[in-house]
Amino acid sequence: MQPQQYWREIPQRYRLEAGKCGKCSKIFFPPRLVCDQCANDQFTMVQLPRTGKVLTHSVVHLGPSDFIKISPYAIAVVELDNGVKVTTQLVDVDPPEIKTGMAVRLEFRKINESGEAGVICYGYKAVPA
Repeated sequence: MQPQQYWREIPQRYRLEAGKCGKCSKIFFPPRLVCDQCANDQFTMVQLPRTGKVLTHSVVHLGPSDFIKISPYAIAVVELDNGVKVTTQLVDVDPPEIKTGMAVRLEFRKINESGEAGVICYGYKAVPA
């Protein structure tokens, strides 16, 4: 990930902030500029719940170069308690033990780093609840 993109996304990554439409109340994560439901452009920032359940998952056996050291790893679509869906890495569980509907919570963890002396990227990962 490029450092510029990483810095722009810090509120979402560090505080799980989403945009809530001021007209229809639909929540977007990451935040958007225009609501796809009502075309409103006024949003308030809301913090997402940190608990939810696994809707689906996949195990990546040969990931991109930044993730070779941690392969194989699991990626999951998690539905948070308020209905918002996020895609995230699922950690602290062996892939065969992952089940649809499994309760998880989001934690702040190291994602990767850009080169040996580069930016260390942090964000959220799901762990069994």
